[in-house]
Amino acid sequence: MLRVTGLVVGLLFVLNAFSQSYPNKPLKIIVPFAPGGSTDIFARLVAERLSASLAQPVVVENRAGASGNIGAEVVAKSAPDGYTVLMATTGVMAINNALFKSMAYDAAKDLEPVVFIASITNVLAVPLDLPARNVMELVALAKKEPGKLTFASSGAGSSTHLSAELLKSMAGIDLVHVPFKGSGQALIDVVAGRVSMIIDNMPSALPHIKGGKLRALGVTGSKRSGALPEVPTIAEAGNEAGLRGYESLSWSGFALPAGAPRDVVQRLNRETNAILAAAEMKLKFAEQGADAVGGPPEAFAKHVRAEREKWSRLVQERGIVVN
Repeated sequence: MLRVTGLVVGLLFVLNAFSQSYPNKPLKIIVPFAPGGSTDIFARLVAERLSASLAQPVVVENRAGASGNIGAEVVAKSAPDGYTVLMATTGVMAINNALFKSMAYDAAKDLEPVVFIASITNVLAVPLDLPARNVMELVALAKKEPGKLTFASSGAGSSTHLSAELLKSMAGIDLVHVPFKGSGQALIDVVAGRVSMIIDNMPSALPHIKGGKLRALGVTGSKRSGALPEVPTIAEAGNEAGLRGYESLSWSGFALPAGAPRDVVQRLNRETNAILAAAEMKLKFAEQGADAVGGPPEAFAKHVRAEREKWSRLVQERGIVVN
């Protein structure tokens, strides 16, 4: 009994010493999507400042594929030491476990929410030559030619995918899904007119809209976005089409492998919160159509659970299955 007690005390001492010295080597942030999307944009904004505050290099690594599952699995199966961090998104934390028949990780069990980073308004955008100048005209066009119009997403199960599925469900229209490995390539094909529309994260879509390459028809939040104040919400623009109450926000935050030391979680949370609270950072997020959120790990975990329930219900109701 004394031997076991001694081992436990020794282990606690080692863990405490480890967390006190954290970090003592470079950190890696895994972005589970291709470069250029909002997840990548915000990860790099935070990583640059986190490197300074932790006095260690913080490297962003893109591991795209399988709607974020490849990158999320890398983190879920990594050592829970705080050195491999996931830029966690709506898809990998709240949607994919309901969407995919087989998963190599369970977000609810294998990933620990650390800090809520960004709440992101999505925007419905179409090519300039699509004959729809507002949400009502788009719905009418889709009803006139069921199954002809297509929508792009950053991957099956992503928030951009489910935002369109929610639109289809509420408006009663038939659209064909064209998934990509990230928003970057998806936007290229929408701008070229090879795909009819996209409901994309504001940060990645905004340059194309501001540059006159895409037409914005509506934003997905409950209020208009400061980044595009002239663009109505989908709920208000599509009220007559049954879209009253439509809302779909993307979000991202840091997560660690389950079992990470509490002191490590708290250190990463504290440093990231300080970064997000800076006026300069809040402005950079607002310019991208997003809010810098922050808060304790428990608040982010509660948000993740609520989102998992919401989107899992939609996946089941729509019978959406990927594999």
